[in-house]
Amino acid sequence: MLNKYSISVIVISIFLIGFSVSKNDNPYVVILGVAQDGGAPHAACTKDCCTDKWNNPQSHNMVSSVGIVDPSTDEVWMIDATPDFSSQLNNLTMAQKRLFKGVFLTHAHIGHYTGLIHLGREVMGAKQVPVYAMPKMKTFLESNGPWSQLVALNNISINEINDKGKITLNERLSITPFLVPHRDEFSETVGYKINGPNKSLIFIPDIDKWEKWGQNIEDVVNDNDFSLLDGTFYDINELPGRDMSKIPHPFIVESIETLDNVNSKSGVHFIHLNHTNPALNRYSDARKMIKTSGFNVAKRNQKFHL
Repeated sequence: MLNKYSISVIVISIFLIGFSVSKNDNPYVVILGVAQDGGAPHAACTKDCCTDKWNNPQSHNMVSSVGIVDPSTDEVWMIDATPDFSSQLNNLTMAQKRLFKGVFLTHAHIGHYTGLIHLGREVMGAKQVPVYAMPKMKTFLESNGPWSQLVALNNISINEINDKGKITLNERLSITPFLVPHRDEFSETVGYKINGPNKSLIFIPDIDKWEKWGQNIEDVVNDNDFSLLDGTFYDINELPGRDMSKIPHPFIVESIETLDNVNSKSGVHFIHLNHTNPALNRYSDARKMIKTSGFNVAKRNQKFHL
């Protein structure tokens, strides 16, 4: 016969099991890669930042990309199709046999769209995979080979998106692109806001200096639970001999100063790190400074529950 203590234990256990299931059932964003377009190690790099990585595949950093996952429907989406697309798609879909629902592109720099080639006849021979792109990006893909062949052979179906135009993914998830200033040789550049049932996340892997944007980055960070922000370069001294004004990303040290008074520094994670960025090394002084300042560096397979 059950006493009051036993009944209490059973009730608490049922509650905890229910809470655990509910939490694990939440949609989430997962980090698929953290490096700048060329990855790390980087082609032709013989500096200390890459030499050790060449001989140790476990230390390779894949190119910046994130996945959106809804465990309740087994649907997944990807933001950016990188040169590491095959591994990242496998990571996102194969383990749980999830349904790949499409790719959202940020812009036409090589680390952000060239993985689309895997959808073509030489590899997957995919059928009508939805690719979400801004107007100039859509025209670029339709008008230039080999990407135009993906369209002609119906490997992909390009869905045009627009600045601040909300897209409903399912009953629990939506995504909204927003324009950001960047080197737009071939297309616009966008970041994305992802809304889940409880929380929101912004993803801005590429942007010029924060002051060039028409939005206040402090307000944007405060309006979201998680922020994955451009951390391409740590500081101005990272590329000796290069004019850093020609590649005007916000330095991590600048972003830390700019965001010093945001409500939750711990929700900010830097992503899209160049192979030269010392913050890629978790034992570096740069990584220590970021952490002691209250911020974070994104890690592969890290999840942000929405």
